Amino acid sequence: MNWQEVCADPHLRDLPYKIELNERGQILMTPVRLYHSALQGKIIKLLIQLLQHGEAFPEFAIATEKGTKVADVVWCSDGLWQQIKHQTESSVAPEICVEVLSSTNTEEEMREKRRLYFTGGAEEVWLCNQNGEMQFFNADEERAHSELVLEFPKHIEI
Repeated sequence: MNWQEVCADPHLRDLPYKIELNERGQILMTPVRLYHSALQGKIIKLLIQLLQHGEAFPEFAIATEKGTKVADVVWCSDGLWQQIKHQTESSVAPEICVEVLSSTNTEEEMREKRRLYFTGGAEEVWLCNQNGEMQFFNADEERAHSELVLEFPKHIEI
């Protein structure tokens, strides 16, 4: 199955789960808790306040070498958004990709997602744990803060 088929399938349209595809085209579904949505909303709000000339989005489908991954939050520059806005899934990773972690996420899974997003063109990947603590990564290493959004807090309150 590919992402276009997932999006077109009437049985999958209203599922209350986050859906991704693995490299074999299999659907992966993850139920989302309220804290997850709250953290996504706060991160989007902060990105909109702190950055100009771009857009912040939730649940953003990105084509990767291992299937479609859906970043919990992304920030796209205006130029990148104009390039990808009519695609079913983004052919490139936005400049900032954020994953809000759940209890089922593993360190290995997040390491792989970071690799996929960076391979796809992301400049930074952020992780937000269930307590709102942020981690910031560039392609080489973890950083003490975001280099793209210097004012972004290291902790999100919900």
